[in-house]
Amino acid sequence: MFYVMKRLLVGIGANPMVYEVDGEEGEAVLADELAAMGDGGLPMQFPVVYVGGRMVGGLEKLMGVHISGELEGMLKDVGGL
Repeated sequence: MFYVMKRLLVGIGANPMVYEVDGEEGEAVLADELAAMGDGGLPMQFPVVYVGGRMVGGLEKLMGVHISGELEGMLKDVGGL
């Protein structure tokens, strides 16, 4: 899934910054994100994409914002394109 997500972003002209997390580090990141979402947050899985510090989501959500035309606008707003 990571490869597909990265190829999509590179394909539209973005240069994604990639952070690889695993083991305890991954669990800590996940715990921080769940705490930030509060009780209404959905379970988070890796890989996940952030644009301008805002979590977009996993592959399905990334594809959804790309197909709807929102992704390029989001990237332009934060200087990613």
